[in-house]
Amino acid sequence: HRTLLAGYFWVVDCSHIVVTVVRSASAYQSKTVRFLQVAFDTTGESFLAGDHHGNIYVIDISRNRFKLVQKTGQACTALAFNLRRTTEYLVALSDYSIKCFDQDTKQLVSWMRGHEGAVSSLSVHSSGRYAISTSSDTAQLWDLDTFQRKRKLNVRQSVGVQKVFFLPLSNAILSCFTDGSIFAWESDTLFSKYQLPVPQDGPRIHYKAFAVTQDGKTLAAGGRSNLIHLWCLDSQQLFRVIQMPPKVRTVRHINFLPDSFDGGSSQVLGVLSQDGVMRFINIHTCKQLFDIGSCDDAITSAAVCPKGRHIAAVMDNGSLRVYNVQSLTQETNKPPQPLVKVVTTNKRGDSSCLKMKVHTGAVQRPAKTSGRRIQTKRLRTPAVSALEDKENDMPDALNKKRLRTLLRTFGEYPEKYRMFIWRSLLQLPENHAAFSSLTDKGVHSAYLCLHERYPIKSHRLQRGLQRVLSALAHWSSIFGEAEYLPLVAFPFVKLFQNNPLICFEVVATVIVNWCQHWFEYFPNPPLNILSMAENVLAHHDKELLQHFVDCGVTSQLYAWPLLETLFTEVLTREEWLKLFDNIFTNHPSFLLMAVVAYVTCCRAPLLLCTHRQDFEYFFHHRNTLDISAMLKEAYRLMETTPADLHPSSMLSDFEPLTRDQYPIFNKYPTFIVEYQSQERERIRQQEVEYLRERQALQDLRAEAVRQQAEDEAWYTQQELLQEAEEQRRRILQQEENKLAEQRARLGAMKRELKVKELTLLDAARRRFLKHQQNQQKIELNRLDDEIQRKVTLRAQETAAAMQDMEVRQMELDAQRRLFEQVSACHSQSFSQQSVV
Repeated sequence: HRTLLAGYFWVVDCSHIVVTVVRSASAYQSKTVRFLQVAFDTTGESFLAGDHHGNIYVIDISRNRFKLVQKTGQACTALAFNLRRTTEYLVALSDYSIKCFDQDTKQLVSWMRGHEGAVSSLSVHSSGRYAISTSSDTAQLWDLDTFQRKRKLNVRQSVGVQKVFFLPLSNAILSCFTDGSIFAWESDTLFSKYQLPVPQDGPRIHYKAFAVTQDGKTLAAGGRSNLIHLWCLDSQQLFRVIQMPPKVRTVRHINFLPDSFDGGSSQVLGVLSQDGVMRFINIHTCKQLFDIGSCDDAITSAAVCPKGRHIAAVMDNGSLRVYNVQSLTQETNKPPQPLVKVVTTNKRGDSSCLKMKVHTGAVQRPAKTSGRRIQTKRLRTPAVSALEDKENDMPDALNKKRLRTLLRTFGEYPEKYRMFIWRSLLQLPENHAAFSSLTDKGVHSAYLCLHERYPIKSHRLQRGLQRVLSALAHWSSIFGEAEYLPLVAFPFVKLFQNNPLICFEVVATVIVNWCQHWFEYFPNPPLNILSMAENVLAHHDKELLQHFVDCGVTSQLYAWPLLETLFTEVLTREEWLKLFDNIFTNHPSFLLMAVVAYVTCCRAPLLLCTHRQDFEYFFHHRNTLDISAMLKEAYRLMETTPADLHPSSMLSDFEPLTRDQYPIFNKYPTFIVEYQSQERERIRQQEVEYLRERQALQDLRAEAVRQQAEDEAWYTQQELLQEAEEQRRRILQQEENKLAEQRARLGAMKRELKVKELTLLDAARRRFLKHQQNQQKIELNRLDDEIQRKVTLRAQETAAAMQDMEVRQMELDAQRRLFEQVSACHSQSFSQQSVV
């Protein structure tokens, strides 16, 4: 045990356990504060860890140190450490809020609220600008530039949210729900892209754990079963079902283990089950590679670094444990096998879904999924005998003979695995200590002004080229004198710019093997090597060689430009890579054969050239050339050249660099190099002395100029002060005049305002009198209207009374006539009675 801080952390170094971290309440208490969450940064060298008390730590694995960056006071439920601003990180707390902190300043950057339940996961977009927070009832999309909520996903209470996250290398969001449905959405428009079909056959898994490969093409999902579903997100189809051992009843957590050579399509999947054991299996062979944790030392959650180098696991006892993947297995650092597979076709109606069982040993035959009739064939890699071609066996199970066959078939290696194949072919020792001892010497004096001779637009490439060339010059003095060495090293620096050690060893291996005898005639071109190429050309194309002789063109003009630049001036990048696939796979003499093949393949335009300038231009610029035809011609030359003319008789076989220390390189005229080095050193010392004297003279001259400038400045300043004083007096007088004029204008304005005020008062008085007059007129009109209304009412009443009188008169007349009639009737009756 090695204690980093008493009472807080204990570190244990084992074969595959890098560190075990235990957080105790204090230095005098044995009570353990449980770690809850971990999250790696993009480099994979450090990660965040949050404990139950709300303390957030940054643990640096490479430096073996930790730092307390925040005390939140609340338990964290999720962490995210891959924001666009690399010093910031997100913490989801138990109060349902999300906070953004800066690990350097330890300041709160933003506080985001909106969830009504505990946040179970945080997903950050690959650009680092957006984040998705997921709880059981909702998922929310946040803009990390403004820390504003952009969208909110609401679901029915009967259907909860399991996880919502961004797909790597894709403009899509994947949402997974408790009913087993999985949807994909556009992250910009949030339009639905597709839905993965829910498997109808077999038991329901009830997905709870999800993982996606770094290329965003494969989704792994597991839950309440020992089955793992593998989905192809390009075709939206379930292409494989993996059955875990019977001990596994529930899948709690899954993670893909990235690999340097898989291009993001991870082959290894880590499955954490209910027993606390995390098993890592190959999803293609379904073979269990290794496992971590045990029933007694169970794992509750884990995180895998983006580079696939370390695994951070939160243990059931509350501690934190970091595993070294390389020590657990060597297979994760190998390329997928086999490189060539036989294409097989299934019958119509068959599904591509395979159900395979995981075993710690050999893989069993694929079993059929329940309810489906599937006929499958498993592709097997042909076995290679241990006694077959011993001299062609290479590390990591790559066989040079099979690679040569593959190369002759396809003409080049797969782009995805080319760099790995090159490293295996060249058998690089990766001597970190030896390379560090060379780089620690700094920039070599021969390459201090490299940017002046070879200007490169990219400063990163410029520094990388200068670093590699300086290491070569410190390794051997000749490499500080060869003017063409930057041309040889530059293409490899551009290819391996992220790994200077590999770049240096590739260049060194090329120099030792493919540049044999180049420096024996230094500082002249390698006449012996050029003579070999000329002899091969003379044997295969006498007419072209005679044309060169007639035009005064030597091998220094048609062969040396191709060699000293390694064809970079005459070939495109793809053609150059294809050429060096073949060069690295064959004997070092293949490079000379490639030079002769290039010349013979271009014989038609070369026979038309007659001037030296045309030849110079031709061999320093790209030309119309079929690289496949050139390689075919090079192989023909290798096979048909007589043994006495073949360069392989004078060039030794391939020899890789030795381990631990680089070999001594002294195959050059040391007296010339030493003389040139001494001369350069003498010239440099003289130049330094000259520069020192010139600098002293310039300092004296500068001092005199400075004194003179100070005197002139003082007099000038005095003149300027006098001029400024006079100017200010003039300005003061002008200001006084302006003030007097302003006062006069102000008085005039006051008078004008007074007149306007009187005018306005008079207008107001007149308007008031007119208003009163109008009011009186209105009142008179109202009275006139009232009188007229009264008169009209009286006339109406008089007319009504007259009509009543007329009606009364008519009634009286009617009564009078009636009375007269009655009276006449009575008179008549009385007369009749009197007669009787």
